Amino acid sequence: MIADLARDGAIRLERPFVDDQIQPASLDLRLGKVAYRVRASFLPGPQAKVSARIAALKLHEIDLSEGAVLETGCVHIVPLMESLALPRDLSASANPKSSTGRLDVFTRVITDHARSFDRIEAGYHGPLFAEISPRTFPVLVREGTRLSQIRFRRGHAMLDGAALRALHAKERLVDGDDADVSEGISVGVDLAGLGPDKLVGYRAKRHTGLIDVERRNGYDVGEFWEPMAARADGSLILDPNEFYILASKEAVQVPPDFAAEMVPFDPLVGEFRVHYAGFFDPGFGYAGAGGRGSRAVLEVRSREVPFILEHGQIVGRLVYEHMLARPEKLYGQISTSNYQGQSLKLSKHFKV
Repeated sequence: MIADLARDGAIRLERPFVDDQIQPASLDLRLGKVAYRVRASFLPGPQAKVSARIAALKLHEIDLSEGAVLETGCVHIVPLMESLALPRDLSASANPKSSTGRLDVFTRVITDHARSFDRIEAGYHGPLFAEISPRTFPVLVREGTRLSQIRFRRGHAMLDGAALRALHAKERLVDGDDADVSEGISVGVDLAGLGPDKLVGYRAKRHTGLIDVERRNGYDVGEFWEPMAARADGSLILDPNEFYILASKEAVQVPPDFAAEMVPFDPLVGEFRVHYAGFFDPGFGYAGAGGRGSRAVLEVRSREVPFILEHGQIVGRLVYEHMLARPEKLYGQISTSNYQGQSLKLSKHFKV
């Protein structure tokens, strides 16, 4: 479908797609050649274009053609190589890619006249922009770097409670016998620990070196992360403004005709934000695509106060959507399936 949208002009390209840019249920979005450092994040609102807001808030321009470092704590706006001319019955939504979220790079997509981030209204005609704000590690990016992905929707695709329960009964979407399935599948956090070291997660270090987001398997874990072992009482105290990588208690799977999304921070769950990168492609964790169930890796950041997590505590929900058509290749069958069959796993940039 995505290739057809490009052929029909609904997706407009500054340059042709690269080979692995189309994912089973989404399209990777590429940074353009310039980034604008701005004073603050913004939404343009219904009366303004992003370019006008950039002109009013711009501090300086950064040339990305040869690569450039985006510093922590700064907000950057980057025009993307892809723009849209959507038909009236087609909308879209965006999310950071998994590897982006696991680096704590806060990334959102903005459109002209937008009232919200990461949501593109049906019938939108215009450019796309990425807002990028590294929170923990400075990152090296360049023209063509892919930090975000976009998914297209026609009509209402989300499964309601009855349909989700029926799908779970048929496919066993999570491995727990007591799965909470209603308007989404509840996902708990694993604080019992994995492996002989009873590892429960990693806490990001401060004042590290930079990370080149195009470099795979290039950095020592210990230079950037502090491993955390399980406590005897199965709890973890989240410190304010610290960033954690944790894993779900449940192994999950996404059947071939469906996609899933982790619903982020819910005020009813607690004062923390979970999972920047919420898309799960068809085939994630699916046995037919080499998965046998995969843990959902959780990118977690506490808010203003310390917060105690307990083993098994619900931290989010997976909602499932029906695909318009089964993808030709599932997650796990493509070269960019970096996290199939994962348990607790850092981003692809770190040495295994």
